Amino acid sequence: MADIQPFRALRYDLQRVSASQVVTQPYDKITPAMQERYYAASPYNLVRIILGRREGGDNGQNNVYTRAAEYGRKWRAEGIFRQDSEPSIYVYSQTFAAPSGSRFARRGFIAVGRVEDYSAKVVFRHEQTLSKPKADRLDLLRSTRAHYEQLFLLYEDSGEIDSLLSPAANAPGAIEVDDEYGVAHQLWQISDPAVIASVQKKMRDKKLVIADGHHRYETAFTFRDECRTAAGETSKPDAPYEFVMMTFVNMNDPGLLVLPTHRVVHSLRSFSADEFQKSASRFFDVEEVNADLNADRATALLRERGRAGTALLAVTANRAFLLHSPKPTGAQFLAGFSPRQRALDVVQLHKCLLEGVLKLSEESIRNQQNLSYLRDASEALEQVRNGNANVAFLMNPCPVAQVRDVAFAGEVMPQKSTDFYPKLLSGLTVYALE
Repeated sequence: MADIQPFRALRYDLQRVSASQVVTQPYDKITPAMQERYYAASPYNLVRIILGRREGGDNGQNNVYTRAAEYGRKWRAEGIFRQDSEPSIYVYSQTFAAPSGSRFARRGFIAVGRVEDYSAKVVFRHEQTLSKPKADRLDLLRSTRAHYEQLFLLYEDSGEIDSLLSPAANAPGAIEVDDEYGVAHQLWQISDPAVIASVQKKMRDKKLVIADGHHRYETAFTFRDECRTAAGETSKPDAPYEFVMMTFVNMNDPGLLVLPTHRVVHSLRSFSADEFQKSASRFFDVEEVNADLNADRATALLRERGRAGTALLAVTANRAFLLHSPKPTGAQFLAGFSPRQRALDVVQLHKCLLEGVLKLSEESIRNQQNLSYLRDASEALEQVRNGNANVAFLMNPCPVAQVRDVAFAGEVMPQKSTDFYPKLLSGLTVYALE
């Protein structure tokens, strides 16, 4: 069962700071240029904690993690962070324009959820994780003993939970801020024990799917196990380290938008568009299309062909190929995958094309040695056309239903298979363990 609890969040005192100058995108979406901009925005910008600058003299006693912990202590002491007086859950709304220009609104709520082993079949992952990001987040959590960013979890119902939370959203938000992408974020605090109890009851039988935050979730249960060992206990059910801060969103929310993450392959020792076309034809029907297509045309082609199943678009410097209708010859690369996984475009791409045709190893793909990931199709096209990449693979987004089905089956997709948009803003609430 999903154990959801209210908590007394640390929040920025908006009498002391402006929300727009202190909140950030999630740590793994912050580019070096964004980091510099955040540093310049305010001495209290959260980037100093979640993704601080590394310095030449860093050592075991003075480094990004110890500085993050010191910022957290100092800002609490100065009253920049203030702790809410009552245990609460927090309604969180995002209003935004999709890259297509269509307007959406998505609403969920922030609470703390019990850290569950995957074997308990309460929390389900859908993507593979990498060891390096987990080690980084674990060092940060050990130092700060606080969760400064929310995990993004999905549940499923027909709107009952949202109806419990809706009345709060009729009042002015406790926080209202627009981010650099034009997304309007609003937060409302709910401290009414009766409402909280009703939400907890409705959530009790839910299965939860991690949408974003796989690395931080696995970091949380590693940290939990460390704390249990240090305390000499197998489990202390109400200990703060048994929980992690989460935003919960209904899978059926019409504002739950998944964008594709395109793959760009670069720095190959040799690459020939002719050879690629010939080799890819072993695994797919390959249609050559207008090489001058733009991102809008590419998206339309993929959407149209994708209605019938797998569809991928491979674009080189002066050629473009629409790949569809997978052939049985791909079975050698898909051995060990379930029918659910084999139906995923991203699995077909990774196994048949990246590994089978381009001969990239699983390890090199994990380490992104010849591979980069881009949300923007225009940017992917530009990279191959200006000679900075060999081939770009454009994709359709993965439907939420596929994410759910793969996760509930205990299976995973390749990393960066989904891009839930927009990201959750960091700095709206903080869950301090002490």
